[in-house]
Amino acid sequence: MQEKREIFESLGGELPKKVFGDLPTPCYVIDESALAHNGAILRGVQDRTGAKILLAQKAFSNYDFYPMLSQYLAGTEASGLYEARLGKEEMPDKEVHTFCGAYKQEDIQKVLEYSDHIVFNSVRQLAEWGGLAKQYGRSVGLRINPQFSTQEGHAIYDPCAAGSRLGVSRDEWNKQMTDEIFGNLDGLHFHTLCEQNSDDLDSTLRAVEEKWGDILPKMKWLNMGGGHHITRHDYDIDLLEKNIKYAIQKWGVEVYLEPGEAVALNAGYFVTRVLDIVENSGIKVAILDGSAACHMPDVIEMPYMPPLYGAITESGKYCYRLGGPTCLAGDVIGDYYFDEPLQVGDMLCFGDMAIYTTCKNNTFNGMPLPNIWKKSLGGKIEQLTDFGYDDFKSRLGKQKA
Repeated sequence: MQEKREIFESLGGELPKKVFGDLPTPCYVIDESALAHNGAILRGVQDRTGAKILLAQKAFSNYDFYPMLSQYLAGTEASGLYEARLGKEEMPDKEVHTFCGAYKQEDIQKVLEYSDHIVFNSVRQLAEWGGLAKQYGRSVGLRINPQFSTQEGHAIYDPCAAGSRLGVSRDEWNKQMTDEIFGNLDGLHFHTLCEQNSDDLDSTLRAVEEKWGDILPKMKWLNMGGGHHITRHDYDIDLLEKNIKYAIQKWGVEVYLEPGEAVALNAGYFVTRVLDIVENSGIKVAILDGSAACHMPDVIEMPYMPPLYGAITESGKYCYRLGGPTCLAGDVIGDYYFDEPLQVGDMLCFGDMAIYTTCKNNTFNGMPLPNIWKKSLGGKIEQLTDFGYDDFKSRLGKQKA
């Protein structure tokens, strides 16, 4: 778990209760100053290397902040039609890059309308639509699989695992690629990292060079994907920049990175309150109005324990298991220790909640969507959304006139 001073740094030393105590819970708060801090770091990498950095919208797609982020980034990365459209509409003067595991026939033309770069996941789809993409004047890429795993303990996030559906191996390339198909190709894309430092990129790039070094000099660009934790306090930026410069000089390519977490790392909070405290088998359980399953599903999918202001994760006088109000028995955030006992009505503030929360939440059990608030550069708290019953109902059936 990251150090608390880093995660809650943008509060400026004030207690979360003082800053967020009047907000109706549960809710998300996105901190504009933290986004600007991250953006400045990413812009520095671009300025020093010539690389271009894109926002991976799958991690953070709160478009109210796109105008501000556009000062620091080269554009957006999309995982399909809707994200491509969002990037084009909300960051209109910047690049839109789109990668999808497989494109649908009925979507491809719209995807091409919104995208500047389109990356295919198979030689077959490149063959089918590469020519059409060229007619639209788009730059065309193919995702490759270097078959070099750097993941430890999170197989679900390893695109280089055996049997992966993501990226073309060199063996498959050799079997399927023809001169005609290759003629439409402008760049290669690989994405193998997840919350990792630049030493893993360094070793991955060596594997890419070993398998694809003969192809790269024929390309216009190389996209190194996401998963780079560039804005984390212990990230080795010098090694990242060394690898970027190496690729540019070695193969004469333009280099892209598309991190999501690095853009919004430590830039958001999830604020919730204790509804009840029960006890089972000697374990005290605090039931919150916020749900792991509904409001921060990555806690269960990853899995991980999010940082909590005022909590001690290893030992302490009072231990509570924190869980949500849903009927899912596994709707549990984790066991946390406190110096003082929790009380019904207490406000809790989880950190690093801008990423994989608002873009992944759901209304399981009829749970209301938490509203999203903005903490501006000047410290003002502003409500951005007004979710209610209709947002739950409209997903499930035909609306009456």
